Amino acid sequence: MTLVKICGVTSIADASVAVNAGADMIGLIFYPPSPRYVTPEQAGAIVASLPADLPAVGVFVNESFETITQVVRQSGVRWVQLHGDESPDLCRRLPWRCIKALRFTEQVQPEMMPHYPVDAFLIEGFHGALYGGGGVKADWQRVASLHGYGRIILAGGLTPDNVQEAIHTVRPYAVDVCSGVEAMPGKKDTAKVRAFVKRAKSMTNGRREGS
Repeated sequence: MTLVKICGVTSIADASVAVNAGADMIGLIFYPPSPRYVTPEQAGAIVASLPADLPAVGVFVNESFETITQVVRQSGVRWVQLHGDESPDLCRRLPWRCIKALRFTEQVQPEMMPHYPVDAFLIEGFHGALYGGGGVKADWQRVASLHGYGRIILAGGLTPDNVQEAIHTVRPYAVDVCSGVEAMPGKKDTAKVRAFVKRAKSMTNGRREGS
């Protein structure tokens, strides 16, 4: 079954919505320009409210090893997601489970992926002005061709209305949603979160249960 990550959580209330809906992970964004930014202290309170078996993922954009280490220790997140132009060497140095986000442009090609020693790759659509959260749909057929490079987390433009088609096409390790389940930037819509998780979880081996 495909895992579900609800990203851009900014409050204990929204974390609770994700947990109760059945999400497998939540994402906390440590990128100050983002409307979904949380401080390490805010993140720590959210992490403390989570069940012990539900990991929080800290999302960073072009931060140093030292900054990432400090924020992880302050907040208690258990995974690190690198969402900028980070090098394979930085991934190699991090002692936590790591996700590398990639947006395929002329400068970023699949051949780069084997150089990154990470637990999973998050693949999203390309938005020229934003690092994530832009709601741009990825090329699902292209993403589906990347399984040989490692675990794939599909992101970008996902909603409750298209997540089943996305899983059927890509068969990813996980799906990641942020703006697609929001009432406004930084605030989740409870009904959308529940619908997204329910529909994603209804898929088994890329097919709807019972089909």
